[in-house]
Amino acid sequence: MSEKKSVNPVKYFISGGFGGVCTVVAGHPLDTIKVRLQTMPKPAVGELPIYKGTWDCAKKTIQREGVLGLYKGMGAPIAGVAPIFAISFMGFGVGQKLQMKNPDDQLTLIQLFYAGAFSGIFTTSIMAPGERIKCLLQIQQGGTAPPKYAGPVDAIRQLYREGGMRSIYKGTFATMLRDVPASGMYFMTYEFVKRLFLEHSEHGQIGLLATIIGGGCAGIANWLIGMPADVLKSRLQTAPEGTFPNGIRDVFKNLMKEEGPLALYKGVVPVMLRAFPANAACFIGFELCMKFLNILAPNY
Repeated sequence: MSEKKSVNPVKYFISGGFGGVCTVVAGHPLDTIKVRLQTMPKPAVGELPIYKGTWDCAKKTIQREGVLGLYKGMGAPIAGVAPIFAISFMGFGVGQKLQMKNPDDQLTLIQLFYAGAFSGIFTTSIMAPGERIKCLLQIQQGGTAPPKYAGPVDAIRQLYREGGMRSIYKGTFATMLRDVPASGMYFMTYEFVKRLFLEHSEHGQIGLLATIIGGGCAGIANWLIGMPADVLKSRLQTAPEGTFPNGIRDVFKNLMKEEGPLALYKGVVPVMLRAFPANAACFIGFELCMKFLNILAPNY
């Protein structure tokens, strides 16, 4: 997999979409565990929490709902992930081109961060409703009572009926607050690791190992920055209407009062367990698709 200095946003769009599908397939089970840990209610005095931790949540979910319980809500991200990642990678490509004076310019790390952050703005309009639906489906527990939402389409219908587009897009600002800085770290970290490997490459190429390490490190960097906003977003998007009238500010105040700063990293274990393999899968898919497109249309 060679380092290609020229940036073509169309190729980034197609390759990013393919990489996004790889990400969801690899990482959704741990994402479900993350959301359930983030949104479980605070136990009353003398009561035990619903889940003791990552492993306990996984075990109880499988016991009650089977292995497929870990894949609850995957329909929404699968339907939206290709355009989301496609737009994200395209935004990164556009962000790079806007800062280039010449096609072969190598951007600095801070310029790569800006390009990545720019991509986070691009994706919010699609990401916010997709995240809202995904989280609502993920927190539904298996049991005797039928779930409120039968699936992504039913969730959209009910949310629209209850509050229109405003309800579907609940948590948009919180999503942007997470994705803009996190996307900057994501792409900057991947490119930084790639450059480290290229410096020691005899043929000016990066191999599969470099892609895995670069993608995995990018995922971890992304969530180290984005995790606090993600916790606030998940709580806001799954709360009953009217719980937080001032949005993310009320969520933050309530969380600080009731649970303290450490609650901003609730669910961090499954996030980090998921971050490396899921994002390694993303960039493997991205690089393979990009290589294919460069063979198919080398001068485009």
